[in-house]
Amino acid sequence: MYVLGFSCFMSDAAAALIRDGEIIVAVEEERLTRKKHDGSFPKNAIDYCLKKEGITFKDLDYVGYYFKPLHDFHKRAYQVIRHIPKSLSPGVEQGGKWFTILKVQSYLKGHFGIKNGRTPYKFIFVEHHLAHASSSFMVSPFDESGILTMDESGEYTAVQFAHGKGNKINKVRSIGHPHSVGELYKSVTNYLGFPHVGDEGKVMGLSPYGKSGVAIDKLVAKLDRNKFKLDMSYFDYYKGVSKKFKNEFGPAREKNTKINTRHEDIAYALQKTTENIGLNFADQVHELTGSRNICLAGGVALNCVMNGRILAESKFENVFVQPAANDAGGAIGAAFYIYNNFLEKERKYVMRHTFIGPDYSEGDIRAFLDSKGAKYEYRKDITKRAAKLIADGKIIGWFSGKMEFGPRALGGRSILADPRRDEMKDILNSRVKHREGFRPFAPSVLKEDASLYFENSAESPFMLFTFQVKEGMKKVIPAITHVDGSARVQTVDKNLIPKYWELINNFKKITGIGVLVNTSFNIKGEPIVCSPEDAYNCYINTGIDCLVLENFLLTK
Repeated sequence: MYVLGFSCFMSDAAAALIRDGEIIVAVEEERLTRKKHDGSFPKNAIDYCLKKEGITFKDLDYVGYYFKPLHDFHKRAYQVIRHIPKSLSPGVEQGGKWFTILKVQSYLKGHFGIKNGRTPYKFIFVEHHLAHASSSFMVSPFDESGILTMDESGEYTAVQFAHGKGNKINKVRSIGHPHSVGELYKSVTNYLGFPHVGDEGKVMGLSPYGKSGVAIDKLVAKLDRNKFKLDMSYFDYYKGVSKKFKNEFGPAREKNTKINTRHEDIAYALQKTTENIGLNFADQVHELTGSRNICLAGGVALNCVMNGRILAESKFENVFVQPAANDAGGAIGAAFYIYNNFLEKERKYVMRHTFIGPDYSEGDIRAFLDSKGAKYEYRKDITKRAAKLIADGKIIGWFSGKMEFGPRALGGRSILADPRRDEMKDILNSRVKHREGFRPFAPSVLKEDASLYFENSAESPFMLFTFQVKEGMKKVIPAITHVDGSARVQTVDKNLIPKYWELINNFKKITGIGVLVNTSFNIKGEPIVCSPEDAYNCYINTGIDCLVLENFLLTK
């Protein structure tokens, strides 16, 4: 049985194909169109999924979309009416978007060339937060778990507490828009001069530079066991923060202008407030479900600092975060909701890695390189050679196997460097990534060595938790140590990513350090590279010293 799930018309459009309850392939539209956070109808991603499996739309049994446009529509309409006049313009804009979503099945039929006929598959709208919840719980290692989903908003819901057991998810409590932790973070992010989708991660990276003293928590009017409310006088309903906010906290920062201490302090306060909200919500989920486990999803679940605190400080023993917690993961969630919950099929898949995207054969790579007239070596000892180059201070573009699904590069499409060199942070930000100097870099560490470098470390294959670097290691691996002593860690399992593990282990044999700097293989404003051509172009046009395409090595 084939089930196709897809997401679009918000941000981070994607498609995912499952066969008999297991993921075959999933890919984000941005990786194929080269438009970052592309939210358009994912025709390229859908085509790739079907082509990869060698099927057509006629072979599909079900197709699921991660949004249910008429669900709780009356509640959303009530909120618009309640906040007139400032809600009127954005309300009309949102209405237009929802009208487009209502026609999403027509987009799908048009893409498959179905005219005035019945589709061979059954089409199902899946409630947005149920898609998020399914994307995490249905692929988690837990048979039973509490579930917390947080984003800007779905149809109406902005936060949902649920309980998963077996192949069923039961909603327990929800918080509706506009009282949204995602809206809070997005609005202040925009105020700080970061206006684009995904810029919230920049604010998280900026926050450790700030100090306490800014009362961002006053934006939260109520936070207790039964109620979460924002003080809406500080918000301009879908347009960011209000004049009251600017009067109290100062004028908004213009994009690309200098960041000052006030901006850093606001970022710090926003991050701490968000962490406290997340911990409060986690405690509520525990109280309502009594579970030892929790699954997280929704865009807010990409906040790895908050996740780290939930792991360390909440009452849950085990935490699983969907690695594509944003809307892209909704494609996976829609498919698994249909297969497991709707069709009541037994769960059989656990998401232990994210290498479920496009891959390219050595023949494909060689043909491409030859077409460019590129000079290259073919090396069977590529992990040894690459490890030596990194140890010598070279920056490597690393392209290996299937592409990762989700926003984190995890050893499939990564830029790698030596963590021992303190200057490497500035070199990577300025010469390679072309991005803000305050942005930190993450470590990939051999799973068995993680406790040598990081305090209270746990298994973190998706780079979605931060841990403190041990005091004695901060000067040993300074390139991955953020200003507050933290690091967003990826633990690398030999059984799951053998080639990448081998590379790090060879670096360890040379240097004694089982850690590499790992950042996504892209530059500011572009998606992570997908194809050999994408990787080659990024290598040629940046300060990357060497490019590894499977076993092919290019050097400048």
